[in-house]
Amino acid sequence: MSMINIHDILETINMIKEENLDIRTITMGISLYDCAGDDIQTVCDRIYDKITTTAERLVPVGCEIEKELGIPIINKRVSVTPISLVGGKYSPEDYIRIAHTLDRAAHTLGINFLGGYGALVQKGFTDNARNLIDSIPVALAETERVCSSVNVASTKAGINMDAVALMGQIIKKTAYLTKDKESIGCAKLVVFANVPEDNPFMAGAFHGVGEAETVINVGVSGPGVVSSAIRRAGNCDFSALAETIKKTAFKITRMGQLVAAKASERLGVPFGIVDLSLAPTPAVGDSVAHILEGMGLEKCGGHGTTAALALLNDAVKKGGVMASSHVGGLSGAFIPVSEDAGMIDAVTCGALSLEKLEAMTAVCSVGLDMIAVPGDTTAETISGIIADEISIGVANTKTTAVRLIPAYGKSVGDSVEFGGLLGYAPIMKLSEYSCADFIARGGRIPAPIHSLKN
Repeated sequence: MSMINIHDILETINMIKEENLDIRTITMGISLYDCAGDDIQTVCDRIYDKITTTAERLVPVGCEIEKELGIPIINKRVSVTPISLVGGKYSPEDYIRIAHTLDRAAHTLGINFLGGYGALVQKGFTDNARNLIDSIPVALAETERVCSSVNVASTKAGINMDAVALMGQIIKKTAYLTKDKESIGCAKLVVFANVPEDNPFMAGAFHGVGEAETVINVGVSGPGVVSSAIRRAGNCDFSALAETIKKTAFKITRMGQLVAAKASERLGVPFGIVDLSLAPTPAVGDSVAHILEGMGLEKCGGHGTTAALALLNDAVKKGGVMASSHVGGLSGAFIPVSEDAGMIDAVTCGALSLEKLEAMTAVCSVGLDMIAVPGDTTAETISGIIADEISIGVANTKTTAVRLIPAYGKSVGDSVEFGGLLGYAPIMKLSEYSCADFIARGGRIPAPIHSLKN
């Protein structure tokens, strides 16, 4: 064995033991189109049987690969066809029965989340999409492991402002119905523009309409590894810094590709994509904010933060694309407040505001993620925050999203505690000025001129 191989092995071991490198999730996508029907009990039975049969070996195989390679695989998950697209005429009450079925299937499989309880309404509502969205607050309050996403805009279609207005109300209701658990229902609900249909990360994962019958998508994560690499690179210029991040992202993604290939082979399911997003956790040494501070910022949120994040995101994508032929999902840097120890610190000390986070989302992977706001925030204000964020995605032909928690009974100065990967979050201050008349206009904001690319 050559010294280079020994060095590579030792480097990987160090990444795992000292720098929190892990496979964040193996997510199996499952089509539910063949579960359609008008008798809701039959549909629920078909859905339960299909998920539990198809993904029966997902958790054991994930654990096997974990032991064999010595790489932590934190989550094994399932995503399904957006439930509003599973054919049949269903009432909101019918959809709640389906949500319970999904939750039961997740418990049977031993997975922590199941994604796909959602709808695509970027251009308008079908009756089923409207009924499903109306059911979301109760569905998330009465289930533990079901995640929901709604796509309200795309660069091609523009922004469905009726859907944006409705989602403000839905988020408020979800917060109220889960108020005894820090409004945690809202942590399982995300509003998108340009939603990716092969995303393995929750809460936005679903099995897209153009996907195969089943597929394996893997999400890798290594903020701690990137932080350490930047620290070792020392006081170099930006070109050298970008090169360091690219090389590190390549190594991280290569590991994800290996795990994805093994999982695909053993489960007999086609390999879809590797999502090379840097997904932080509340653990010390696993923070995207600390990567940015390692570049020379005194605190994440200070001037220069957006530029630092842009460099990071671009270098991660360039390195990852070289490591896997099929990169997809979101692929870049996540900036969820509650799930990132450095972000929490930056908000707590006043360095990071909602407005600065919004600016950062123009250059990162997702959007305003896992942000707790005062419980008395109006539905219209929530819709205004969604509209602002979604417009960044539409104008820039990129995915953006909002996962906002109006924590019932909490105000600025308080915090909410979710535990586990969801972490905890200080309540962030919002503008006191109303956008109610703006949101009340309704209709659609037209697609931007650059959507006409044909």
